[in-house]
Amino acid sequence: MSLNDTVSAERIHISFFGRRNAGKSSLVNAFTGQELSVVSDVPGTTTDPVKKAMELLPLGPVLITDTAGFDDEGAIGEKRVEKTLQTLRSTDIAVLVIDAQLGKSDTDDELIKLFEDKNIPYITVYNKSDLIPGKAHEGENEIFVSAESGENVNALKEKIGALCKKSEPKYIIADKLSRGDTVILVIPIDESAPKGRLILPQQQTLRELLDFHCKVICVQPSELRETIGGLTEKPKVVITDSQAFGKVSEDVPRDIPLTSFSILFARYKGELAELIKGASALTKLKDGDKVLISEGCTHHRQCGDIGTVKMPAWIEKFTGKKPLYFFTSGTEFPQKLSEYSLIVHCGGCMLNEAEMKSRINAAKDSGVPIVNYGMAIALMHGILDRALEIFPEVKELL
Repeated sequence: MSLNDTVSAERIHISFFGRRNAGKSSLVNAFTGQELSVVSDVPGTTTDPVKKAMELLPLGPVLITDTAGFDDEGAIGEKRVEKTLQTLRSTDIAVLVIDAQLGKSDTDDELIKLFEDKNIPYITVYNKSDLIPGKAHEGENEIFVSAESGENVNALKEKIGALCKKSEPKYIIADKLSRGDTVILVIPIDESAPKGRLILPQQQTLRELLDFHCKVICVQPSELRETIGGLTEKPKVVITDSQAFGKVSEDVPRDIPLTSFSILFARYKGELAELIKGASALTKLKDGDKVLISEGCTHHRQCGDIGTVKMPAWIEKFTGKKPLYFFTSGTEFPQKLSEYSLIVHCGGCMLNEAEMKSRINAAKDSGVPIVNYGMAIALMHGILDRALEIFPEVKELL
């Protein structure tokens, strides 16, 4: 896969924030080398966030986002600001753009507080430096630039690159395996499967396993028992689509570890421990409790849709109760969560780590338990302890 093919969820998200007419869009255009955003002297030209995938050395693949002015006004302005706040949830590095002629404002200070409250590293950019006679001393994470002349735009890229912390390598499952291990991936091909391709968690898991020189066998649930029986040595682990947990757990001998793509992604880009804790809330639901079922992607709902059809059915069969269900998808996620008794979230494969952790932290701050699809389904089929055996470091949380 080339850098240009890297999915949004695996890119570093760099977002540009600031007041109207601070020159955010002009700077984004200069930064990307493209006329990405419409530029005008009229305040509020940028409405919805504008995104551009690109490569930024030394960071690699990134996603650049230009947001609406944070001081926008009126009913429409409030909606634009709300979209900007949504962007903040997925931001890895924030760029605060200030008109150098006007200096820092209360709005800019408000944004800085949001960055700091959310532990988002940020850099302050004083734009339009070509229009001021002299420049004040630059702080460690401050820089004067001119989107018009291009002055210091490359220096800004270097500062952003230096701001990005080098993190330890993240693995979906490879850190639990050795070179040459056999792994079985159970991939149902049914009415909910995308035509002609695999879904992202399956693709990413398969690629990681191949990169680590594991032997990978991909099967549908109906071929699983025969496949295991034909092997001369036991597979190191069986990884299944969560929806097939019930049948797969019956066909996989108890001495073979079993887990799901969704559980692997809970560890890969979320907070596994917090989601495990949230699973127990399923046993405490009562009639009329509000349950939020949230998905990070948007797709055509089908008659057997997991979020709107299967999950409610499983919950009611397991609990014997009739909760009230609410659904969100894509970038939609409620600001107010306290009214819900439980949040059931998808694996988050289309969300970056910052967005997924932001949602989990928002639930935690509101005192609302949150669990993801894989762990919820495993619990409701009585196999959650088994599905987490490959992660002994969280065993005490069960």
